[in-house]
Amino acid sequence: MTSFVTMVTRIVTTGKAMRTIKASEFKAKCLALMDTVASTGETLVVTKNGKPVAELRPYSSGRIDSPFGLHPALEIHGDVVAPLDETLWKAVG
Repeated sequence: MTSFVTMVTRIVTTGKAMRTIKASEFKAKCLALMDTVASTGETLVVTKNGKPVAELRPYSSGRIDSPFGLHPALEIHGDVVAPLDETLWKAVG
């Protein structure tokens, strides 16, 4: 039964211990690990040859608040979709 026991260590960064898992085990159990991370909120560190190479963490809704992905400090003044006045078109051309 010991072969079934997951070899888990802890990496301490900024005072918080994170669960680690070997890449080979991650590959075999990827979908189940994704479900676990999603439900527990715990970050999982994947190691290769004993060195951390990746982190699996819960998705944190990467939606941005600004329109069209623009910088949050950008301000739009006026109607940017209305046709330009004919005199402005002549100035551009």
